[in-house]
Amino acid sequence: MKWLQIHITVDQAQVDFTETLLSSLGAVSVTLDDAENQDLLEPLPGETPLWNKVIVTGIYAQEDDEEIDVSALETFIRLQIPDAPMRHEFLEDQAWERTWMDAYAPIQIAEKFWIVPEWMQAPEADAVNIKLDPGLAFGTGNHASTFLCLQWLGKTDVKDKIVIDYGCGSGILAVAALLLGAKKAYATDIDPQAVLATKQNAELNGVLDKLYVGLPEEFNTELGEQKADVFVANILAGPLMMLEPEFANLVKPEAEFALAGVIEEQV
Repeated sequence: MKWLQIHITVDQAQVDFTETLLSSLGAVSVTLDDAENQDLLEPLPGETPLWNKVIVTGIYAQEDDEEIDVSALETFIRLQIPDAPMRHEFLEDQAWERTWMDAYAPIQIAEKFWIVPEWMQAPEADAVNIKLDPGLAFGTGNHASTFLCLQWLGKTDVKDKIVIDYGCGSGILAVAALLLGAKKAYATDIDPQAVLATKQNAELNGVLDKLYVGLPEEFNTELGEQKADVFVANILAGPLMMLEPEFANLVKPEAEFALAGVIEEQV
């Protein structure tokens, strides 16, 4: 089997339409990528971050005994999105998988502190190595706010402490805290996919027994009267301000905080 990839560059406002169009034309997968190397802050839980210019890629399966009429497909797409730059390529099964995996590499957070895609060998076996499945949810260490939160955790004394990760995404911050020695981590997110991703990444790193993760209403019940020693919320300025009274009730008076996702103009 081969895979046809059609790449279309569109403005942010055209993304939803383009995704729907490619899906309606039989794409087995539609992905989004940055067309201009534009930095993004970590998104709100459950939201998809979008760049000003986005490459929308539709992937189509081509069986060995039949061919996709690429010309007809591209002609139809151009009728719907006339001015969008477009290109296509064919990939073999193995090449498609390798292309996706090659987009990721180990990320060094600090000395002896790494994020490592689950299929790769850790550069330093004796370091704190967070194994991660990058495909499950946002928060892989590539976002600036995630990276800064990880650096902060690496400098913070979390040993034998209770840590809260509010808006956990992939669970990378909760997992990192546990690998750094935290006694217990409580994580929450409004997106069920993020809850699932956090559980899977915790299991991948051997810390699931020290983690609780759930939707906010379940999280508050599980936490009960316990208070956190360390609190991290990597969301955005609006939710941070709105949830400030709730955050204050979740921590000890001497707790250490990291609140991320605030751009300079909002300070």
